[in-house]
Amino acid sequence: MEASWRQVASGRGRARGRATAAPSSGNGVHLRGVGGGREKGSVGAAGLGPIPGGAATSAAAGSSARRSPAGSEAPQTSVASELMSQKKFEEIKKANQAAAKKLVEEHFNSSSEEEGDEDFEGKRGKIVANTFITYTTQTDGDVRELERTKQYVNEAFQAGAMTCLICIASVKRNQAVWSCSGCFCIFHMPCIQKWAKDSQFLVSSPLTDDDFGKRDYPWPCPKCRFEYKRSDTPSRYYCYCGKVEDPPLDPWLVPHSCGQVCERDFKPPCGHKCLLLCHPGPCPPCPKMVTTTCYCKKAKPIPRRCSAKEWSCHLPCGRKLLCGQHKCENPCHAGSCPPCPRVSRQKCVCGKQVAERSCASPLWHCDQVCGKTLPCGNHTCEQVCHVGACGECPRSGKRFCPCQKSKFSLPCTEDVPTCGDSCDKVLECGIHRCSQRCHRGPCETCRQEVEKHCRCGKHTKRMPCHKPYLCETKCVKMRDCQKHQCRRKCCPGNCPPCDQNCGRTLGCRNHKCPSVCHRGSCYPCPETVDVKCNCGNTKVTVPCGRERTTRPPKCKEQCSRPPTCHHTSQEKHRCHFGCCPPCHQPCRKVLEKCGHLCPAPCHDQALVKQTGRHQPSGPWEQPSEPAFIQTALPCPPCQVPIPMECLGKHEVSPLPCHTVGPYSCRRVCGRTLDCQNHTCMKECHKVTEIDSCTDKNKAGPECLQCEEGCSKSRPPGCPHPCVLPCHPGECPPCVQMLRVKCHCKITSLYVECRKITTADVNEKNLLSCCKNQCPKELPCGHRCKEMCHPGECPFNCNQKVKLRCPCKRIKKELQCNKVRENQISIECDITCKEMKRKASEIKEAEAKAALEEEKRRQQAELEAFENRLKGRRKKNRKRDEVAVELTLWQKYKYHLFPVCAVLVLVFAWYIVHGVD
Repeated sequence: MEASWRQVASGRGRARGRATAAPSSGNGVHLRGVGGGREKGSVGAAGLGPIPGGAATSAAAGSSARRSPAGSEAPQTSVASELMSQKKFEEIKKANQAAAKKLVEEHFNSSSEEEGDEDFEGKRGKIVANTFITYTTQTDGDVRELERTKQYVNEAFQAGAMTCLICIASVKRNQAVWSCSGCFCIFHMPCIQKWAKDSQFLVSSPLTDDDFGKRDYPWPCPKCRFEYKRSDTPSRYYCYCGKVEDPPLDPWLVPHSCGQVCERDFKPPCGHKCLLLCHPGPCPPCPKMVTTTCYCKKAKPIPRRCSAKEWSCHLPCGRKLLCGQHKCENPCHAGSCPPCPRVSRQKCVCGKQVAERSCASPLWHCDQVCGKTLPCGNHTCEQVCHVGACGECPRSGKRFCPCQKSKFSLPCTEDVPTCGDSCDKVLECGIHRCSQRCHRGPCETCRQEVEKHCRCGKHTKRMPCHKPYLCETKCVKMRDCQKHQCRRKCCPGNCPPCDQNCGRTLGCRNHKCPSVCHRGSCYPCPETVDVKCNCGNTKVTVPCGRERTTRPPKCKEQCSRPPTCHHTSQEKHRCHFGCCPPCHQPCRKVLEKCGHLCPAPCHDQALVKQTGRHQPSGPWEQPSEPAFIQTALPCPPCQVPIPMECLGKHEVSPLPCHTVGPYSCRRVCGRTLDCQNHTCMKECHKVTEIDSCTDKNKAGPECLQCEEGCSKSRPPGCPHPCVLPCHPGECPPCVQMLRVKCHCKITSLYVECRKITTADVNEKNLLSCCKNQCPKELPCGHRCKEMCHPGECPFNCNQKVKLRCPCKRIKKELQCNKVRENQISIECDITCKEMKRKASEIKEAEAKAALEEEKRRQQAELEAFENRLKGRRKKNRKRDEVAVELTLWQKYKYHLFPVCAVLVLVFAWYIVHGVD
């Protein structure tokens, strides 16, 4: 999955790189799109199409300047540039989208794409099941006959299994392909078209053949050599069954399949058609049920699969053999009966010998000469064992002389004589005739000297006719391979085929072409290679040369390598290449110190960063990558929890085994010191216990010694500290003198502290009394008559006070407590009322006079304001000033008010006191 996404990421980067915009020399933009570079230019403001370079903006600006005033030039130029930028942005956007879409489709349709194992296996299983469902319904789920077809279908899904043998490249799902009808091998459409064209060209030999293009030269399959006619050269991309042209890509179908029922005729033809969905490879055997009898026709017809309708009943055949005497004893079989296997004594053709021979071959010839006397009575038959009569004597009748010119009639006992004429037979040279007289036996060799041409026709020489003339000139013509020269001496022009080995490296890069040197491309390497997993149990067969790029198959077997650590067995994991993953089993080694088992993951092969490597000598030297070495680490400290009590015995905590020992819990000791008031404040420490002491909470000799003063609470009211250091038990009574204030807070008294703290309320009141009169004032304003006392003063004032009427004229003396209780009151009489009336009249007269005075003042201010508003006189003239002279009342009224008030009060006081 990681490599696939790296491919997607790099592809996206390439797509972005193929559709980018770079600034041009002018105001235009040079676009580099998916299809190559585009013309540099920009869109004019008038919409007249692209204008080269930066002329667009200048032309638009010039035209705008001629049509519009100077103030509108800048807005129109900006609008034109904005439209141009928008259009270019849309073009770049479309190019990027097209490139990205193409890249995603190529990656999705690749047959070598990496998918998750579980998802891919499940998806492939569903597709295979859907492909075979129509067949399995006919066979009741029996899939034994589908193994070969199933192998082809699985190879269509397996990464690297579908390989074009011509270009040695993977066949992807979205590529046009062609499938051979003989070996069902799949090739790229362009590759097989080029192969067919090259094969026809090489076979036809266009350099010497005049009717090239007229004859139908065949071309072979690159793998199985099955020959196709020229008209069978593929030109269109069809699915496997040939129904759909350019089948669409469907991830839920077999690659290059149309998804329809195959319906191809079975081979050998039986009248039925294939029931699978469109599939690669050969069609499975016919699953239909037919009723048929056995080979010998003796058994009753039974229903059988159409693909296995021929069957044997295993009874003796019983048909008569060719010998005509015996019957076939073999079990019921197909085809003709074999020859008779029995042996009998039979005579040869001539009847001289008798031998035991197979009954299937009754006619045979011995190796003896016939020897029968011929009709002439002088000679015997010289033929080897033969059939029929021996015939006439070969020396009877008319016979020719050796030169075949004269004929003689002689008895068979006499030889034919020579005629004496010249022989005149054509000699072996084929030019001259024999000059000897008629003779028996072969003619002698021709000894005439002639001027002979060499075999290649380049040289001449006089020499005996019977001797051949071969020059030393080597032929420089190219052989049919068009690579090597003939180099044969005195070649007549019919150069033999090249007898050297081709020796060119095949496309697999592993083998060389074993064929005789030839023209054109070599045939693909016929070898196949098994790409195996590490254990060898799982393999995938790929064409030779693809093993370097084919990923090993996913093996489901468990890894069988021995463990590299101290464990007896590894963790279960699948077969793989390279080193096994680190062992994660618990170490379980026995620790030396404590005897526990190590619970940490196995650490026999831990990666440790190597230290002490070469340090860079300066900033110019690049630091090297950190190196890791594999080494065995010691077991970590034992972490088994062991309950352990702290030094001060405050708690029992589980400690790791490697840290077991006396430890401090970091708490305060807390043991009670000898003073019985404080505890030890030291951090948890070791305490030596005394045997005689039963109190475990008592401080030991290691605890702190109390050096503080007594901090016990004092009796209420005692401000003095205890004079003793911190001690157990009660503090002694306080004998210090305590200075206290009396109840009236005037006199200071000195009393022993213990008397104050131990006295009750009454005693404390007596001790705090100064025996003097209370200086406090009563609410009525008189002094308290009681002796110094605590709390509020009693309200029982009997002092005489003067009481007056409301107008203060009538006065009487009464007891203070009665006056405070409002038991007695003095009312005004008639005289008091008369005085009040006169005083109110005086106040009303004064108020009236003041009101009139205010009205006059306001009237004067109004008249002065009206005179200022008239404005009849000029500015340089003196304005008439209205002088208003103030009265004595207006001048001194604010001084007279207080004086009059004082006089009224004095007068009223005089009247009141005068009456008393």
